[in-house]
Amino acid sequence: MTELAPLTLPAADDYLDWVSSTSEASLERARTLVADLKADPPASALATLQRWNEVVLAIGNASARGELFSEVHPDSGVRDAAEKAALAAQQLATELGLDTELYAIFAAVDPAGLDPEASRLLEKTLRDFRRSGVAADEPTRARVKEIRDRLTVLGQTFARTIREGTRSIKVRPDQLEGLPADWVEAHPPGEDGLVTVTTDYPDAIPFRTFAHDADARRELVVAQLTIGYPDNVEVLREIFGLRAELATLLGYDTWPDFDAEVKMIGTGDAIGEFIDKIADLALEPARRDVDILLARLRQDRPDAPHVESSDSGYYAEVHRREELDVDAQQVRTYFDFGKVRAGLLDVTGRLFGLTYSPVDVPVWHEAVRAYDVSRTVDGAPLGRIYLDLHPREGKFKHAAQFTLTNGVAGRQVPEGVLVCNFPTGLMEHADVVTLFHEFGHLVHHLVGGQQAWAEFSGVATEWDFVEAPSQMLEEWAWDPSVLGSFATNAAGEPIPADLVERMRAADDFGKGYFARTQMFYAALSYRLHLENPDDLVARTRELQEQYSLFPYMDGTCMPTSFGHLDGYGSGYYTYMWSLVIAKDMFSAFDRADLFAPEVATRYRDRVLAAGGTKDAADLVADFLERPYNFDAYAAWLAQ
Repeated sequence: MTELAPLTLPAADDYLDWVSSTSEASLERARTLVADLKADPPASALATLQRWNEVVLAIGNASARGELFSEVHPDSGVRDAAEKAALAAQQLATELGLDTELYAIFAAVDPAGLDPEASRLLEKTLRDFRRSGVAADEPTRARVKEIRDRLTVLGQTFARTIREGTRSIKVRPDQLEGLPADWVEAHPPGEDGLVTVTTDYPDAIPFRTFAHDADARRELVVAQLTIGYPDNVEVLREIFGLRAELATLLGYDTWPDFDAEVKMIGTGDAIGEFIDKIADLALEPARRDVDILLARLRQDRPDAPHVESSDSGYYAEVHRREELDVDAQQVRTYFDFGKVRAGLLDVTGRLFGLTYSPVDVPVWHEAVRAYDVSRTVDGAPLGRIYLDLHPREGKFKHAAQFTLTNGVAGRQVPEGVLVCNFPTGLMEHADVVTLFHEFGHLVHHLVGGQQAWAEFSGVATEWDFVEAPSQMLEEWAWDPSVLGSFATNAAGEPIPADLVERMRAADDFGKGYFARTQMFYAALSYRLHLENPDDLVARTRELQEQYSLFPYMDGTCMPTSFGHLDGYGSGYYTYMWSLVIAKDMFSAFDRADLFAPEVATRYRDRVLAAGGTKDAADLVADFLERPYNFDAYAAWLAQ
């Protein structure tokens, strides 16, 4: 069999035509395949599914290409063209989901003789048709299509406003006191004598953590919490309203009910119950640690009534430095970006049996690095990854793994792109943890991308499980021996094991109020979809007061910059739900030997490599050899 080759990307100047023409070709192929399927339906269930697999693959290629390059390409014209390609792919998917003639073909299929994976695919396909509204009358189907098409446009508008909405503050050079010397050197004053600090991560995270000037920290946080404000306010209200209408048209009481049906959690009500359960568990440790922050804050500002979010990161760092003997500025001297990237590849290669080979191929920006990935044991190729890890104008502002292609056995290899915004020099350890986390999604995409069916390829499990493998991989970024293998200072000295142990202990500080803050975000995601309040700012304030231990900051509207409100919908709870499972899965590993091959191989093969071929609960049970439970998470939170 001829070895499949990765996608050939165009030269830097040719993306505009390439994005448009290849996406149009993929969608035209999908339309032709569907027309042929309807004109001459195959006699067997398997042949019908195989034909449909080609349709899913063609639409997926156009969609992934559009979604990726709308977020990362440096040319705004290409980003616009990519947005249009993604919109066209979503419109075709919506159209096919409402095609009664196409649905009738699948509804008439006899599943007898299908193997378990094919049977699962048929069940999922029929379920997706039902959730698309295909069984409704013609006027309802027309309205469903109108809503879905509009939601795609609104989602793109929402994301674009955030992506292109970098804000900045200007401060005097003396207001940089406390910041690392290399950061200060990289931010010289402008002609006006002032230093510009942007809301991009490499600027904002060090500034919020180290800058002594409380007013400047607060000004920057307000800038971060007003990205997208007021422009995204009406966009969000329309999104929430249309999702609620769509759910009703499809026979559900609420959007969270519709959203939760295909997740592990099952029902909308269960989302609210889970949020409150975690919030209650976290309350006591959260109050304890916030009281510590407030006591230290009042040493500097005796009249301070409470700790604001602009103070929390700074005083947590002060507490860790003064009381827990961990100085983040010392810690960061061990995390040079180039060494961390190399270390990440070494660690994950050893853990999962992978080999990363740099390849010199066309990319969309000079900072992007490409690697072919193969199995170490036999050299079998798995796919290709791209690392786009530094900020630039017009680029996606957060950290995520994007699909370039989904892998389908015998058809195309999986390719994924890691999109982050890290500094090119020294990194905070929190950045290192984030890099490990996001790389976990990339590994999942590659290892799980060897499926027969496109629908099950890569990170294709229930949405409230997808974070669990990445959250578990964070544990390797906290292990002394793992960090000691790549984290060295300018003199080449590895990070001391006792320092890493203190870092781990110090990281436990604040996990209670972190969990409460996460539940605030989850409550926003859930409640805003339930209620679609007239006053978004007022409801944000109320939910923050209910769940977070840090008060609302006047003049802000956090949801307008909360990108997950589009992609995660009402399901931001999934980060904490996944963490519960991640803690349970990690309990199977020996902390004294995180690379023990038996458990690492079992995890890779039973969880990651399975893609979406089984329910997530079954994947975890296959690995743990028992159902997952809450015990490991509860014990961790109570420490």
